[in-house]
Amino acid sequence: MAYIGQGIKNGTFAKLDTSGNTYNGSNVTFALGTQVGSPVQLLVSHDGVIQNPGTDYTLASNGTQITFTTAPASGASIFIMEISGAVGGPMNRDINGEELILDVDGDTSITADTDDQIDIKIASTDHIKIATSSGDTVIQTATDAKDIIIKQFDGNELVNFNDGGYSSFTRAALNPEATLSDGATPAWNALTEPVAKITIAGNRTIGAASGGVTGQFISLLIIQDGTGSRTMTWNAAYEFKDDTAPTLTTTAAKGDLFVFRYNGSKWLEVGRNQNLTLS
Repeated sequence: MAYIGQGIKNGTFAKLDTSGNTYNGSNVTFALGTQVGSPVQLLVSHDGVIQNPGTDYTLASNGTQITFTTAPASGASIFIMEISGAVGGPMNRDINGEELILDVDGDTSITADTDDQIDIKIASTDHIKIATSSGDTVIQTATDAKDIIIKQFDGNELVNFNDGGYSSFTRAALNPEATLSDGATPAWNALTEPVAKITIAGNRTIGAASGGVTGQFISLLIIQDGTGSRTMTWNAAYEFKDDTAPTLTTTAAKGDLFVFRYNGSKWLEVGRNQNLTLS
């Protein structure tokens, strides 16, 4: 089993050769005597004080020397160590499919022992596996006959993806009402505005709702403005009972509600409720 933390213990230490430098109070560049790999794994001490890379010193692009921002004083003690042995740096480790333990008692972990799949175990039980299918991300229970439950912070259940093959919404599931922009030919996006309303200030022609998905239900509330007697011409993509488009309520400020289901080609009316008082 693999652990994250204290990763530096997995590395090795080597003192770099700086014997060719004379610490005479003006020298700022020190040869390392070897090339330091990337990412940088150096520990630099100046008179016992650990130096901050990028602030107190910089490493040459070729990895063979460092340059102090301020020249060490004459007689200063400069100590340079290379830390190596951990892939990608001293705090990273390729665990190669080993189990990564996350808690103190060792019963919660992440494993990638199956190629291209991540398994999550909680309280010694496999719970979730994350995988891919044709490039899509797949989240799946790792134990049969178990549900996936989403809760609020206070513990109230919101959604239950039930192992019985259905999803249960224990709080309201809704599409916020969108307001369509009025105009001669109002546009309606079924994906982003599945529940919509529009107040019409003139005779209008509504185009076919865009972005429809077969089996999708959408609804539109059409409201007369303060004048009323506005008409609506429907695109041929909308299909009504007896193949006859409805006549809108003409009373000012009244509304007519229409619900449609998409069959992949047409928006089929499944219900209407007209002459509605809205406030």
